[in-house]
Amino acid sequence: MAAGFKVALFSLLILIPLAALFVYLILLVVRALRKYIKGSPARAEAKEVRGTLGERLRENRARCRMSQEFVAEAVGVSRQAVSKWENGTSDPSTANLIALAKLYGVSAEELLKEL
Repeated sequence: MAAGFKVALFSLLILIPLAALFVYLILLVVRALRKYIKGSPARAEAKEVRGTLGERLRENRARCRMSQEFVAEAVGVSRQAVSKWENGTSDPSTANLIALAKLYGVSAEELLKEL
């Protein structure tokens, strides 16, 4: 009987902390998912803003009949940077945005209008 009691006690000493750890991990996952779900409107809005700026940059470049390579050389960045700006993957810095506005013959405010 004593051996069976020791095995049961040992099992409880192992199972209780493991069960508590499992419950704690589940709670962490639920918290992370709730935070992620609540943040989706902000992510969608940021994506829309970046897309809108990118579309304006692309439209102005096309209006001026410039290639991405030409814009990149004029601003002093890589062609890939111009592509990322137009695709909305990244945003130009303030200095680059001002340089783009001058290059396209528009104001920086016009590029950022209604964003």
